[in-house]
Amino acid sequence: MKSHEEYDLAVIGGGSGGYAAARCAVAAGLKTVVIEGGDELGGLCILLGCMPTKALLYAAEVLHLATHSEAWGIRGEPSFDFAKVMARKNAMVREFADYRAQQLTGGKFEFIRAKARFLDPHTVELSTGRKLTAKYFVIATGSVVAPSPLPQLNDVGFLTSDTALEMTRLPRSITVLGGGAVGLEFAQFFARFGVKVTLIQRSPHVLHEMDPDAAEVIEGVFRREGITVYTNTKLTDARRLGGLKEVFFEHEGESKRALAEEIFYALGRIPNVAALALDKVGVQIEFGRIVTNHQMQTTAPHIYAVGDCTGLHEIVHIAIQQGETAAHNIAHPGQLKSMDYRLLTEVVFTDPQIASVGLTEKRAHVRNIPYLTAKYPFNDHGKSLIMEAKDGFVKLLAEPQTGEIIGGACVGPVGGELIHEIIAAMHKRMTVHELAAMPHYHPTLAEIWTYPAEELAGQVTL
Repeated sequence: MKSHEEYDLAVIGGGSGGYAAARCAVAAGLKTVVIEGGDELGGLCILLGCMPTKALLYAAEVLHLATHSEAWGIRGEPSFDFAKVMARKNAMVREFADYRAQQLTGGKFEFIRAKARFLDPHTVELSTGRKLTAKYFVIATGSVVAPSPLPQLNDVGFLTSDTALEMTRLPRSITVLGGGAVGLEFAQFFARFGVKVTLIQRSPHVLHEMDPDAAEVIEGVFRREGITVYTNTKLTDARRLGGLKEVFFEHEGESKRALAEEIFYALGRIPNVAALALDKVGVQIEFGRIVTNHQMQTTAPHIYAVGDCTGLHEIVHIAIQQGETAAHNIAHPGQLKSMDYRLLTEVVFTDPQIASVGLTEKRAHVRNIPYLTAKYPFNDHGKSLIMEAKDGFVKLLAEPQTGEIIGGACVGPVGGELIHEIIAAMHKRMTVHELAAMPHYHPTLAEIWTYPAEELAGQVTL
């Protein structure tokens, strides 16, 4: 290391990806500093993403089951205390955030609370006025809510996935803009707590990156639960009307409007990189995200980037793997590791949950990858019938010649848990024949995977 360099590694951002990089770098003997510029410690997952939203969604699911318990012969109209719902969420977030703060401040590495911007390829200036140098950098600055494509929305005002977590009261009605995972999860949360919900989605289906059959199931469930769903739309205007907020849009050649007490903006997030001055250090930005290779290296060879700021897979376990990969490659340049996205997994925590791993049919078509597929519905499965969880299906994709499982999807009860059976199978490169032959206890939800596996095994001759 050159004498003028103060650290081996400086990590900018102390969320899940940044902490993983720092932890692994210290274990490898690197002198490391973590610079965190956020108002609170914890990162997006703990403070604003995974933990608080899933706490609220589970509360909504409990309320929904209690409200619809007549099917099991159980009667009674439940009520709820929204302040207590939010208080439980806040307590859980605080517990997780406090633990992360202990990890960051525990002395394994130097920890600095400040914002950072590059002055030159090896120097950053902090908002405190301090300058520091490092041989390597890992950027892990996460993401922020994307700016509105409709300027009028800024004048009207709206909730986001960040600000909605601080609500002290529920609106009577709300218009949700966006049909991605965040929009769907919050739409169902609001609806199950008695808010009148209208959801407006630009593409022909919600969850436009997933297969249409998954989108059709959740759209049907939403409409059954009283949510008004518009797809294939274009926003045109937004105005205030007294104490209400109007959103104007085009739908199937007609001008429409949605009138509600509040608007929930769920049109995506963007990488949080604008303040880093990356143009000074040769780091390429493409479509707002930091470009990296599979070793998590940017176009400046000594600067790595991980997590949401790279923009491709905004999932916390991916950010952790990327952080570990970056730190390993910095510490062991002769033994490089690469990220493998073959087992890329996505989960949407609606009810029913929507989960996929590996290839979807849509991705296989785009990449011109041959496949066989089979699916089986939950409305013909013993355990799901017992649970009155009849919506959705499981689906497998297999390589036509070998029968190796190359993708799986689950739209149904605890889909985010059930998909892990296919993650495990794909991790070991199992075939549909092996999955079909693997014992499954009866009656369980998990045994539903054997049905599409058996169908596909009958189509592949080994």
